[in-house]
Amino acid sequence: MLHLPILRKGRPYESIEKAVTVHHRTKEPLVAISQANPGLIRRDMLSLGEVADAMAGLTSAEYIRLCAKAAVYFLNDDLPLGDSMQSVQDYVEQLSATTGLPHVMVRRNMEKIGGVMANMGDVLRGLTRNLDLDILDSGYGESNHTVVSYFRRGNCLGVVLPSNSPGVHALWVPAFALKIPLVLKPGGAEPWSPYRVIQAMLKAGAPPEAFSFYPADHAGAGEILRHCGRGMVFGDVSTTKKYASDPRIEIHGPGWSKIIIGEDMIDRWPEFIDMIAASIAENSGRSCVNASGVWVPRHGKAIAEALAERLARIEPRAADDPQAEIAPFADAGVASRINKMVDIALYEPGCRDVTAAYRPGSRLAEKDGCSYLLPTIVWCDSPEHGLANKEYLFPFASVLEVPQESMPEILGPTLVLTAVTADPKLKQRCLKYPHIGRLNFGAIQTNRIVWDQPHEGNLFDHLYSRRAFQATQLQPA
Repeated sequence: MLHLPILRKGRPYESIEKAVTVHHRTKEPLVAISQANPGLIRRDMLSLGEVADAMAGLTSAEYIRLCAKAAVYFLNDDLPLGDSMQSVQDYVEQLSATTGLPHVMVRRNMEKIGGVMANMGDVLRGLTRNLDLDILDSGYGESNHTVVSYFRRGNCLGVVLPSNSPGVHALWVPAFALKIPLVLKPGGAEPWSPYRVIQAMLKAGAPPEAFSFYPADHAGAGEILRHCGRGMVFGDVSTTKKYASDPRIEIHGPGWSKIIIGEDMIDRWPEFIDMIAASIAENSGRSCVNASGVWVPRHGKAIAEALAERLARIEPRAADDPQAEIAPFADAGVASRINKMVDIALYEPGCRDVTAAYRPGSRLAEKDGCSYLLPTIVWCDSPEHGLANKEYLFPFASVLEVPQESMPEILGPTLVLTAVTADPKLKQRCLKYPHIGRLNFGAIQTNRIVWDQPHEGNLFDHLYSRRAFQATQLQPA
């Protein structure tokens, strides 16, 4: 059985306590993961200020080049995995085995992570709004004819990671290029991606002290977020709500991403069905940027029927099938509980599972010992219905009709909004609405992310703050 060690400032450490992660289908033990206890984490973090100071010794340009070099290794090379080596195919198969993601989805997410690493210069230009990165190297400099200075808000970034999809790892990687040490708590089923990113960085010449990797329980995760100057946490509402009032922690919870179509475009709705369906179903609906709602002024029932018919074609396939479009749940119990939650909500009047008429059996499907939740489109009569603004870890979306005059305010918090409209008044209302994290005008999939446009928060603003600064020239004595 494989062993995945703790990394204490980049150096492997095997603990007595280990958690065993199994293959989601066979239930055979696959990897023993060393566990970090809160005391070890707390002790190691005492010296991270020294690490941050040491990282400042390299220039931003050097970090960008290092990330580009690491991207090549991450995407192509055999890299250390505990006491063994991991090929690209090993990585794909291992991640698929513990999360259920088909190989084709693993590779797409891998390319996303590698793309951020390879294009780190563009990423940092987007995050810093084209700030001359030499200013971070020297501590101050001129930007837009003004002398500016920035300081780091904390000595490290602690990140509590999920297991649902590896694409989220693209969000924390830029912290390294911004000269911030990383303290990572991986998801129990997805330690593979952060470990491989670290190994690629080390092979490229990164200082080992920049990376700490602590598989841990909830107590360990809490210890990381308590003691890091800046933090980032992924999870559902129950996981993230305890940090909602802590300004040190950037929260990545449910997205409630949506698509709206304006009155000026609604009669052309068939043109947009492919875009809407892809927004809902790509990556098996596991991302916060997948659309979970379609809100339109008219033709709602026709749109729901068209989406249901389209998505009902998606069926379970083998993990290595290049046509696979949906992933099984690594934990069959989770699939069963989510299915029951949806069914219970459907008993509430004013909602209908439109896909039920198009699929041959139950939403909860079994194939080759795996549990799947098949794509589901529901029609809701009112925004007040319990399923009108819900998000689940499978291709699920509600469709409902609301007056254009009530949009976007009626949508509530929305991570990504695609607004299919050319109406200047509707576009202006969307631009003014403060609860949209990322705004797309036009027929753009909600899950289409570009490197220089952060989709939730801004990592640079989270890690650095600008200070008032003045200086005069003094002659040395």
